[in-house]
Amino acid sequence: MKGIADTGFLVAAVSRSDQYHSWAASLASQITEPLLTCEAVLAETAHLLKSSSAALAFVRNGLVKPALDVNEELGRLAELAARYADRKPDLADLCLIRLSELHPTHSVITTDVADFRVYRRYRREIIPLIHPAGPHRRRRSHI
Repeated sequence: MKGIADTGFLVAAVSRSDQYHSWAASLASQITEPLLTCEAVLAETAHLLKSSSAALAFVRNGLVKPALDVNEELGRLAELAARYADRKPDLADLCLIRLSELHPTHSVITTDVADFRVYRRYRREIIPLIHPAGPHRRRRSHI
């Protein structure tokens, strides 16, 4: 499976108290090649799990691979930030939108359906999502 990992998926994969844990753990067990992500997602994951070690383990174990250089993508990230300013997107979401543009065959794996149903790549294209069925939450933000 080719995919792009969002914070909610990573948190749910290891946090047994997360409402989407079973879904995320099952999906994570089926991953055969690293999912793309960004350092902002890893930082959010470390913060929410209160464990940098857990976030780094995703990279060490090959579940995810950081695949975006913010410096190289700064112009496009700034455009996306301006476009979605009314939604107040965090850096992780902007990076995931950009990763989706750079890797159009990859779906974003997320629990944050509310935002990702609004975000578009290249202004008009729907971003393909893999998400749990049922009611959806916005990612908890403690940052």
